[in-house]
Amino acid sequence: MSRPDLSDLDAFVAVARARSFRGAAGLRGVSASSLSDALRRLEARLGVRLLNRTTRSVTPTGAGERLLERLGPALGEIAGALDAVTSVRDSPAGTLRLNVPSIVARHILPPIACRFLATHPGIRLEVVGDDSFVDVLAEGFDAGIRYEERIERDMIAVPVGPRTQRFVIAAAPAYLAARGRPRHPNDLLDHACIRHRFPSGRVAPWEFERDGRVIRISPEGPLIATSIEMELAAATAGLGLISMFEEALRPDLDSGALVPVMEEWWQPFSGPFLYYPSRTHMPAPLRAFVDFIQADRG
Repeated sequence: MSRPDLSDLDAFVAVARARSFRGAAGLRGVSASSLSDALRRLEARLGVRLLNRTTRSVTPTGAGERLLERLGPALGEIAGALDAVTSVRDSPAGTLRLNVPSIVARHILPPIACRFLATHPGIRLEVVGDDSFVDVLAEGFDAGIRYEERIERDMIAVPVGPRTQRFVIAAAPAYLAARGRPRHPNDLLDHACIRHRFPSGRVAPWEFERDGRVIRISPEGPLIATSIEMELAAATAGLGLISMFEEALRPDLDSGALVPVMEEWWQPFSGPFLYYPSRTHMPAPLRAFVDFIQADRG
């Protein structure tokens, strides 16, 4: 007996799942008669009836049920293998939607995204800066970028950007001239500090760690804001000390508008990760982005 054509096996699975030649034809974009011809060829080659057909219904026979149970996963694996080959052959195209923290959107993602888009001109990137933690799939995103402690355990996480970052503390020269320079976290209780409020409403304490000892301080000050730009403006105007991602403060530190303080207490932490659900068939733009950032890291 000659082996059945793969296309005939695929036609059988489509009709058996849809329980209708017309319904399967509509889903596949082919004619019902072509599916009927494929089923006749397949049954003739196997020498067994696979589908019971009436004017009202199409149902698998016992032999058809057994074949369907084995064929479904096998055809899925074949489709996945063909998709993988196609993605290598063709330049991926489509839209990639990412949900990322605002600090990543401002200071980490732009150079990576620009190199990626130059490499893959067929892909359109949509980036939403969001400091709250959202269900990326429920919100219609392909993937998210977050820091390690905010990533669910059932997600795949891939490093993106710097592997170590720091929170730094700084103040304007005029502020330090008037109020003095803090040396220890407890000194901050006697200083004006500019605080950040997260979308959840939480104002996080300033946390320090040295020689295994953790100190958390909730200092007072003239400003609590949700805007990094507002906080930077207040700090450079000499209104108080600021604690923030080093990347956000770097331009003002380099220009001298802000002066670093308490460097020995600056706290390093792990850099961000791209995360996405484990699934057999990743969208081509996401697959391309994952491959790109892994290759980009060398």
